Amino acid sequence: MRKHILAAVQAHAAAEYPRECCGLLLQVGRRQVYHPCTNASNDPSEEFRIAPEQYAEAEDLGEVIGIVHSHPDATSRPSPRDLAMCEATGLPWYILSWPEGDLRTITPTGSTPLLGRPFVHGAWDCWQTCADWYKREWGLEFPAYAREEGWWENADGPSLYEQAYEDAGFYQVSEPQRGDLVVMAVGRTAHPNHAGIYLGDDARLPGEGSQVFGPGPFMLHHLLGRPSEIIVFGGPWLDRTRLVLRHRGATLSSQSVS
Repeated sequence: MRKHILAAVQAHAAAEYPRECCGLLLQVGRRQVYHPCTNASNDPSEEFRIAPEQYAEAEDLGEVIGIVHSHPDATSRPSPRDLAMCEATGLPWYILSWPEGDLRTITPTGSTPLLGRPFVHGAWDCWQTCADWYKREWGLEFPAYAREEGWWENADGPSLYEQAYEDAGFYQVSEPQRGDLVVMAVGRTAHPNHAGIYLGDDARLPGEGSQVFGPGPFMLHHLLGRPSEIIVFGGPWLDRTRLVLRHRGATLSSQSVS
């Protein structure tokens, strides 16, 4: 980070302390500039949020080439959410510890393991694990779906899985086969709120180096508060199932594996 930008970030962190400051690194012509933003989080001492309208305003000024925020009274070590959102944005993230003053840069890897990732709602959660499996196994890509924390508890709000699956290319089936999306209701919820990939009897994930013992069928999923994992699909998970969905873009060869 260039000296004049670092000085601007430090001044912003000092002004916002003990709140987290946040902003965007912009390429404006040949110049790089720091664009400070307002932290719109409900808990600004612990996290940050840049409002979409502020992000759009910054894009009108130049190309966004980095995300910047501070860690008040903490090290510059990235949190699981920092790592997840860095991957989700596809941009470098710059983290400034304040008042310590240490600056750390993290960059997206482009390939987060499917297994063992921490749960971060909206970035590393049950849907994203499923979406990443479809991309790696079958080359399918989905748009970024906005989802607010706790949407499943609002009986008057949208039921995201039930309302979005047809537009996303899925259709309902009665019996699962490898690659189907299993939608479940977990905990006290007004809507089906959890999803996993049905793997059948073959629990292997290329490149993951994980072993699962015992007879299948298996399911890949990512439950709130737990790392993503492969489990045996049956018993209580079968009881929680509300929808079994198959994607129209799945190849016949992929669908025939059981």
